[in-house]
Amino acid sequence: MRILAELNPLEPITAVPLWTFHIGDSLVVVSNHAAMVVLTTVILLVAIPLAARSPRLVPRGLQNLVESVCVFLREQMARPLLGSHTDQYIGFLWTTFFFILTLNLVGLVPIEKFISLVTGRRSHFGGPATSNIWITGALAILSFVMTHVWGIRRHGLLGYLAHLAPPAPAWLMPLIYPLELLGALVRPFSLAIRLFANIVAGHMVIGTILGLVFIFKNLGVASVSVAACVALSFLELLVAFIQAYVFTFLTALYISLATSSEH
Repeated sequence: MRILAELNPLEPITAVPLWTFHIGDSLVVVSNHAAMVVLTTVILLVAIPLAARSPRLVPRGLQNLVESVCVFLREQMARPLLGSHTDQYIGFLWTTFFFILTLNLVGLVPIEKFISLVTGRRSHFGGPATSNIWITGALAILSFVMTHVWGIRRHGLLGYLAHLAPPAPAWLMPLIYPLELLGALVRPFSLAIRLFANIVAGHMVIGTILGLVFIFKNLGVASVSVAACVALSFLELLVAFIQAYVFTFLTALYISLATSSEH
């Protein structure tokens, strides 16, 4: 009970240093969120090869789940946007979706609470990595860079710079082109903040409601709070899928805009 009393329901959404070590003269700090990124990577490196192992004509279990999601993303999301070039970019889109989805889902598991209860010592390992603006920003920058790299490879540097401007009278170009350029630069910020804000908001609501248990210390309040947290956790499960899909969909849209032959 002492460990439970010390736990802060909102603490997992903040980055906490776990380990520090030196590489040469540089000090490397590994936070709980960075550790969750590594854990997510390990999970995907194990789960995806298992799902792809010994493919069956009629897939079952994990293979069926992964294949269904991949087919949906390719045929229903990417192909309407990318057309005949879908297969060229779908690998990146699949990776983006599954990585963000797994980050979101692993973040819903109260790992730090389980470790604290089992060991009797306070633990900071765990928490939703996508509640860290630096991690969502890194994902957004990767999407931004790949989008423009593919656009330049498709049109050439000068052709791509010209491609950024929509068809318009020449006298409007000095006004329109800077706006289009600004819009392209703003896209990674919108991707990062959208994912970050939705994940933080959901966990803050759950953490606040759960915190009522520690504030009132009343059985009735605790029962209502726990029931509300369970219901909101199912909603957060849906949000985890939706936010992974939205991020991937917008990335596919930006790739389509960058590589399309038409304005």
